[in-house]
Amino acid sequence: MGVALVCLGAAAWLAGGWHSGVRRARMVLAEGRTGGTGRTNGTDGSGGADGPGGASGAGRTGAHPARRMTDGWRHVRSRLRPEWWSAAAGLVLALLGHSVLPIVAGAAGVPVLRRVRLAGRERRARERRQDAVIALCGTLAGEVRAGRQPGEALLCAAHDSGGLGDAQAAVLAEARFGGDVPGALATAAGQPGAEGLRGLAACWRVAVDQGAGLAAGLDRLEGALRAERDQRSDLRAQLAGARATAVMLAGLPVLGLLLGVALGSDPLHVLLHTGAGLGCLLAGGVLEGLGVWWVARIVRGAEAAS
Repeated sequence: MGVALVCLGAAAWLAGGWHSGVRRARMVLAEGRTGGTGRTNGTDGSGGADGPGGASGAGRTGAHPARRMTDGWRHVRSRLRPEWWSAAAGLVLALLGHSVLPIVAGAAGVPVLRRVRLAGRERRARERRQDAVIALCGTLAGEVRAGRQPGEALLCAAHDSGGLGDAQAAVLAEARFGGDVPGALATAAGQPGAEGLRGLAACWRVAVDQGAGLAAGLDRLEGALRAERDQRSDLRAQLAGARATAVMLAGLPVLGLLLGVALGSDPLHVLLHTGAGLGCLLAGGVLEGLGVWWVARIVRGAEAAS
């Protein structure tokens, strides 16, 4: 029964992915045809066959409802955050189990999932900024070797890589007018993921004050930052097994409920309408939350230790 449920889930996922791909292809083709029609028509959109009363105007009017529906669905999908699926799942379980407890649990899960989503977005932004800092160091070293002055090279490299983030305007102003570039770089290093700018500030200070080679220092800094990024990637790959185990263990209760339904029992009624079931539900929820938190704590500790 478990193998059958896994096969059904995999089939549903594959079918959903294929249909979503077909829908994306159809939308792209439809947009391409609409764009081609717009380019073929007149620039002012009035008069003749290209006017509102012409054939092309009628074609566009006929395509408006479908396009409005597509735009409306995109707008709803962009506004509907993934954490609200917790409330939707709670509502469905409440209707199936004739109880308000799933609604309360689903509403309580919304802020937790929102926090997880925001943490993931911050992590991705931090990684993008780290990559941008590495690219900035490599581009700046190339510009200096090409014969540019450090300030001019920083202006060109910053526009090409964007590694300075929100503090780019302040750093570029200091570089353009001969100000305190290392101080501005140290301030910009306070952004999450931009810690490598402190090394760039140190290289800049040594090169300007003591006449050392800036390009050589930037090469060593870039190599160190790349090695650190590769080490984090390797550690994340090694911890992927622990994360997958945590997700699998978190999904086992759902599999147990599905097995109970497949065997002809009513697990939702037992869990939501009997004293023993409510006790098991409470204890299981607490142990489930503690297990997920403990695994996440182990993973974060390993990443911090690295």
